[in-house]
Amino acid sequence: MPREKSVTVRGSAGNVIGMSMRDVLAACIALGAFVGHADPEWDFGTMIRPAPREARFIDEDFYIWCGTMARGDDGKYHLYYSRWPRALGHYAWVTHSEVAHAVADAPLGPYRHVDVALPARGKEYWDGLCTHNPTIQRFGGKYYLYYMGNTGDGVAMKTLNWTHRNNQRIGVAVADRPEGPWRRSDRPLVGPTPGFHDALACSNPSVTSDGKGGYLMVYKAIGDKNPMPFGGPVVHIVATATSPEGPFEKHPAPVFTKEGEKFPAEDPFIWRGGDRFWAIVKDNAGHFTGAGKSLALFESADGFDWRLAKHPLVSTTQVRRPDGSVEQLYSLERPQLYFENGMPAVLFCAADTDRARAHSFNIQIPLGP
Repeated sequence: MPREKSVTVRGSAGNVIGMSMRDVLAACIALGAFVGHADPEWDFGTMIRPAPREARFIDEDFYIWCGTMARGDDGKYHLYYSRWPRALGHYAWVTHSEVAHAVADAPLGPYRHVDVALPARGKEYWDGLCTHNPTIQRFGGKYYLYYMGNTGDGVAMKTLNWTHRNNQRIGVAVADRPEGPWRRSDRPLVGPTPGFHDALACSNPSVTSDGKGGYLMVYKAIGDKNPMPFGGPVVHIVATATSPEGPFEKHPAPVFTKEGEKFPAEDPFIWRGGDRFWAIVKDNAGHFTGAGKSLALFESADGFDWRLAKHPLVSTTQVRRPDGSVEQLYSLERPQLYFENGMPAVLFCAADTDRARAHSFNIQIPLGP
């Protein structure tokens, strides 16, 4: 039997990789299928790469939650995130959060705080005391920063301040450049509709182009059918518009539901790839992945009818490190993707390490084909 020929391949860092001809051929076929296929079957479980320990954005004085990034024409990477004073405790997110702005020279950081993109502006405004849950998009030549805002009595509590929570509404701020200035509206982009699934509150927006000149939003809707102050049920609703600034038309059927479960998922991140829409959501208790608290992948041909993807598990709450070690996190939530050349390149998540939730940060997880 003839010996199989081998070749020498140099990696992107210049390192030498020995490969058989069979391996090279298989790699070329796989890469061609991955890049050229109009209908990719994303398998994030195989795409996630070890995350360096320094690929996290943390501030000793502030809780950091969320994290959504866009690359500017200046070649810099602009991160928008929620923060609030650590001295006020975890639940002050609902009363004192502000959407801040950090910058880095590379997608994995290190990020450095620059300014506050959406500061408090007075309790008389619908979003005057709290801005939270940012997600950034660039449509045309402008940047659109979607977020949740609220107002209330401004009192940080050891539990949720229900007045602030139930005043949650969705807004969008617009800028010509990623560093702003940001133009905010005096009215919410999406607010409650009496008798609808969101009769009490709206939050956690995610928006993408529909590929046909329109825009698709998925957001968390809180109803008023169940006992207060929590209310509920808590579901997700799809809304569509012909402009990134709306108005958005709400569609009646909830998505990401699970029969018998009142609150199975949250924190959707949606995008269009290939010939369909995709969504990564927080699976609150493994209802969809069977892996406990995790991130799950959904797909949809039209943006309205969603089903579990072929490879539903995106990630558990464990993060692998380059040295082979594994870090067990308490939370890995608020997923957001950064794309390079149309491919998912970095998964941004909010994270904390223990049930006490004494601190939190943003983590950047590299992805590969």
